[in-house]
Amino acid sequence: MEIKDLTKAEEQIMQVVWQIEKGFVKDVMDLLPEPKPAYNTVSTIIRILEVKGFIAHETFGKAHKYYPIVSKEDYKRHATEKLLGGYFENSVESMFSFFVREEKLDVGDVDEILKMINKFKDKRK
Repeated sequence: MEIKDLTKAEEQIMQVVWQIEKGFVKDVMDLLPEPKPAYNTVSTIIRILEVKGFIAHETFGKAHKYYPIVSKEDYKRHATEKLLGGYFENSVESMFSFFVREEKLDVGDVDEILKMINKFKDKRK
């Protein structure tokens, strides 16, 4: 299944849906930061997410309880591949050096990354 890109507003709603795992529009509204969008706006975005194949619903009378059908991990993989391919020519090294230059990583982050790399190397031996 091809994962589609999300707008910023859609992604914000999906973050909440992933967090709650199952819920009504009101449950999503409760977890959105202030200033909260209108109920109808959230409801519309949720329906768009359903059309895009990110969520599905169970019907309870006139109410719908929504749940994710695209996992956060799968979307994270999609977004990372898009970022890597679109901005860093599929080079992890290029992306890493960008984050270092922009001072988005501190020495502790680099140490953790090096530990992960060493674990990966040890696994492959």
